[in-house]
Amino acid sequence: QVLVDIQDPERMKEMIEEVRVEYGQTIRQLEDMIKAGQSDYRICYLTFDDGPSSNTAEILDILKEYNVKATFFVTGKTGDMAEEMYRRIVEEGHTLGMHSYSHRYSVIYESVDAFAEDLTKLQSYLEEVTGVKPMLYRFPGGSSNLVSKTDMQDLIAYLHEQGIEYYDWNVACGDATGAALDAEDMVDNVMNDIPLYTNSVVLLHDATDKKDTVRALPDIITQLQEQGVALKALDETVEPVQHIKVEPTFIERDRSRN
Repeated sequence: QVLVDIQDPERMKEMIEEVRVEYGQTIRQLEDMIKAGQSDYRICYLTFDDGPSSNTAEILDILKEYNVKATFFVTGKTGDMAEEMYRRIVEEGHTLGMHSYSHRYSVIYESVDAFAEDLTKLQSYLEEVTGVKPMLYRFPGGSSNLVSKTDMQDLIAYLHEQGIEYYDWNVACGDATGAALDAEDMVDNVMNDIPLYTNSVVLLHDATDKKDTVRALPDIITQLQEQGVALKALDETVEPVQHIKVEPTFIERDRSRN
């Protein structure tokens, strides 16, 4: 009977939600204990956006060296190097998430249909390359981005229709701000904000120009481990950090206007 339930998509969704609810209750209990000074247990999820690139290989090597699992929200890139990185992410036990195929805001945020086309293209491509169908998503610019021509509630509703969850972040190293930050600055940014949360989802990038992020990573990991912070990869049971949540009474709007 258990095998039948697991093979039933609707039952699988119910089981995931049950685990998420239980997980959320545990985290809330931990938060209360931390506030009361009874526990200092924390979890950190390192996430990397915009790859793969040559930096992705270095980051994977560092993660392997420190025995840490992370999450990669990737874009759509072709060629042997990119495909090798997608496969390495999966084969080395990390979570493969989606960050849009094109990463062109003007295209993916034009309409729900354009967003869906881009997402489907990336999801199908990644499944073809790795054998794994990714079900986690990070919006380019985050769910709170100010450039989307489409109501983000509509895009969130579409993701949920597909059984896909989206994850923003509550800690950022600062490598996407445009400021001239070096590796030490990035380490400080992460370590200053980690104590604020029981569950930290850290935003980093592994694009071609993010060499300082690669340099910062060993120190970030070392300092987190020294503080007893658990480093894990995101999965569908993790309560998501979201800048914008779908409204409880939200009714999907007529997509014909798009």
